[in-house]
Amino acid sequence: MDSFEFNKLVGAFLGAVFLVFSISLISDAIFAAPAPEKPGYAIEATEEEAGGSGGEAPAQESVIPLLASADLEKGAAVFKKCAACHTDDASGANKVGPNLWGIVNRPIAGHEGFAYSAPMKEFSQGGSVKWDYEHLDHFLLSPKGLVKGTAMGFAGLKKVQERADVIAYLRSKADSPEPLPDPAAAPAPENASAPAEGAAPAEGGAAPAEPAPAQ
Repeated sequence: MDSFEFNKLVGAFLGAVFLVFSISLISDAIFAAPAPEKPGYAIEATEEEAGGSGGEAPAQESVIPLLASADLEKGAAVFKKCAACHTDDASGANKVGPNLWGIVNRPIAGHEGFAYSAPMKEFSQGGSVKWDYEHLDHFLLSPKGLVKGTAMGFAGLKKVQERADVIAYLRSKADSPEPLPDPAAAPAPENASAPAEGAAPAEGGAAPAEPAPAQ
């Protein structure tokens, strides 16, 4: 091979190397992806607009107006959810939770022989707070919502009729069942809005008095 042919081959090789190098530089410039300041993936979240679907929690309906007509058999069925941790007979032993015989109007954290948690003892205020119908209603709805830090892990009964049935059932589990509360004494639902000024009275309510004539 003479020098001319050799120079041609060398020139072709160098030209190919130059072309590949040039393409590499151009590709890096076009498709460059700068490294993020922090590792990970960026996830964009859509902010909720003001006045969107968020709002106040729904009002809690009291069980008190439902207790007189509550179904004890259905209450016994609901109590099966509690039977893993509680007994309900007069001679029943404490389990994970205390025996519930005579629970209605019993002092909170007052059952002998059961080791109550510190938050439950604090909530009881030395036994002055009792398991009246309202406290039972709120506790069955959300144990941790009523007693912060309670050891009871039950999620709660969200249906007011289920709470009424099981409370009526527990009321019957006593030597002498406690009197039923007056339905008219039921507390107003939480988060209930006050009637707007000038609004018409509810059906059966008193009509607004007519203004007195000018003097």
